[in-house]
Amino acid sequence: MKVIAFGASTSRASINKTFAAYVASQFSKAEIEVLDLNDYPLPLFSIDLEKEVGIPENAKRFYDKLQEATLLVISMAEHNGSYTAAFKNLFDWVSRHELKMFADKKLILVSTAPGSRGGISALETAKNRFPRHGGEIVMSFSLPNFAQNFSLENGIFNESLFDDFKSAIEKAMTAISY
Repeated sequence: MKVIAFGASTSRASINKTFAAYVASQFSKAEIEVLDLNDYPLPLFSIDLEKEVGIPENAKRFYDKLQEATLLVISMAEHNGSYTAAFKNLFDWVSRHELKMFADKKLILVSTAPGSRGGISALETAKNRFPRHGGEIVMSFSLPNFAQNFSLENGIFNESLFDDFKSAIEKAMTAISY
C-alpha cells in the first residue's frame, strides 16, 4: 500500500503539510510519501494560456504522482474561507489534464488552522468537489486551534479531539481493508 500525503499550501511552514504527514503516519505498514506543492510550480491557469502552451509538465507530474497512490491524504489549508490560491491553481491545471484526477482513489480529507474553525470551509468544499473528480472519501476530520492541540512530539494531544481522530482513522482503515 502506498500513501501519498500533502498539505494544500505552499507555505514553507505549512501546518497542513505537517498534519497531512501525521495523518499518513497512522498507516505505519504502508509506504508513505509526503509531497510539497512547491515542487510543482505552475503559471496561473487560464483557458488562453492552455490553448497557447498546453498542459504544463508540472501538472502532468503531479497527476502521475497521484496515480501512484493507493490512498491520498490531503490536508486542506484555508485562505479567506476557501482553498489556497496555489492549490486551486494546481487543481485547475491537473483537472484540465484529467478531469477524473482522483479516479479510483481513496481519499482522507483533513484540515487544520490556527483558529477555532480548523479550516472547515475549505474542507467542506473539497468534500463536495473531490467525488466529482473520481475520489472516494473514506474519512474527513478538522483539527481546530493547531498550536493548542498538536505538537510534533505528541501529535494530537487534546484527548477529546484525539479520540474523535482515532475513531475516524479506524473507520478509514476498515473502509480500505488496512
